[in-house]
Amino acid sequence: MNRQASPWAALSALCLGFFMILLDTTIVSIAIPAMVRELHTSLNSVVWVLSVYLLTYAVPMLFTSRLGDRFGPKRVYLAGLVVFTLASLWCGLSGNVEMLITARAVQGLGAALMTPQTLAFITHLFKPAERGPAMGMWGGVAGLATIAGPLLGGVLVDGLGWEWIFFVNVPIGVIAIVATMILVPDWQPKHSHSFDIPGIVLSSVGLFCLVFGIQNGQQYNWGTVFGAVNIFEIIGAGVLLLAAFVVWQRFNRREPLLPLRVFGNRNFSAGTVTAVAIGFAITGMFVPLVVYVQDVLGLSPTKAGLLTAPMSLLSGIVAPFIGRLSDKVNAKYLVMFGFVALAGGLAAIAAQARADTSPWALIPALLLCGLGTGSVFAPMSNVTMSSVERTLAGAASGIFNTARQVGGVLGSAAIGVLLQARITTAMAAERGNAPVALTTATRETLILPAAVLLLGAIAATAMKRVARPEPAPAGTEPALRS
Repeated sequence: MNRQASPWAALSALCLGFFMILLDTTIVSIAIPAMVRELHTSLNSVVWVLSVYLLTYAVPMLFTSRLGDRFGPKRVYLAGLVVFTLASLWCGLSGNVEMLITARAVQGLGAALMTPQTLAFITHLFKPAERGPAMGMWGGVAGLATIAGPLLGGVLVDGLGWEWIFFVNVPIGVIAIVATMILVPDWQPKHSHSFDIPGIVLSSVGLFCLVFGIQNGQQYNWGTVFGAVNIFEIIGAGVLLLAAFVVWQRFNRREPLLPLRVFGNRNFSAGTVTAVAIGFAITGMFVPLVVYVQDVLGLSPTKAGLLTAPMSLLSGIVAPFIGRLSDKVNAKYLVMFGFVALAGGLAAIAAQARADTSPWALIPALLLCGLGTGSVFAPMSNVTMSSVERTLAGAASGIFNTARQVGGVLGSAAIGVLLQARITTAMAAERGNAPVALTTATRETLILPAAVLLLGAIAATAMKRVARPEPAPAGTEPALRS
């Protein structure tokens, strides 16, 4: 039966699932001490709970974006949502760290199925002239979920136990499944794609090696992993495989997994670079921040989450307005403003951080971070995706989201390595005075995400304003059909 579909209702249903998968990229970090204690395991083992999710989320995304083109974004999104929800239940029921790591890997696969379909749907549900507010809603959800993780995680860990950071996904997932089935149209792009098997293998194995090496280098002390194979050889193999993947995409005349012509679009190329930068900064900034406010300032997980709540709230409030504004002005200036504001907020935190700083004195700087985050996602996504050819929307969405996730993995790994190195150096310099050493290490480490954000602002200068067609006369718009 055909029926008219409401674009905004459909987008709301999609954003509910999208909120869950982004929330799970940050909510776990605040539960690490509780997991170590209650699962009777090591810190290195619990780090795998974080890294395996990032690995199985980032690695398959180029492939899963093409599944949407082939079988329909709604069907692939629903399949991912079911997998994610069931895996969340499995995570909460896990009695040991090995089972938890396995369940998190499956959860990441569900997220990889879902994420590319959301942006592809926006290009389908909304005409170009109307995508700014839609991207504003999507950007608001992205910013809110990414920053809200520590708050919700802290409350759940203190009040109910670490298992509930996963159990909370189950009722939300069930609601999202029902809402998606009812509200989202069964759009069929009808692109009879042939699957680029060599491209899938090269990109998946290459990304796995690169992400595994960077994410887990510290765990293996940047040395031997097994036999005679060391971390740098794994990273090198990843780089070579990804180079081979790009070469194969250049010469694959049939249907490449990554159509290189999409990078001929200047906005898409610049947007992909900015996605890596914001993923790096958002994921990386929480590592030193959580260490500082809990281990130096002595806040509990709940209070640490409450400290970041105003940042999260402001980000969610600002994003829809910025999304609408991105249709009226040159969106690259909004992206640049967001990057500079977030970098400025991190610099202000670094400048204020001392062993005796009042936690609440950090709120103005955190609010500046929230303003910056809320100002980035919507215009960045709008500019990046709006001028992409319709037939390339699925692949472009996969590339864009993969870039952001890989940026997040790089940020988590690089910031973790830098923080560990600076703590070691500072402890020696401060003769074992842990609060002062941790504060010094935090200040120095926050410089890296701030610098990456400034590089992202420079990349955004290459964006050009998207030409918006005049809206069609009233009554002439074609109805969306399911």
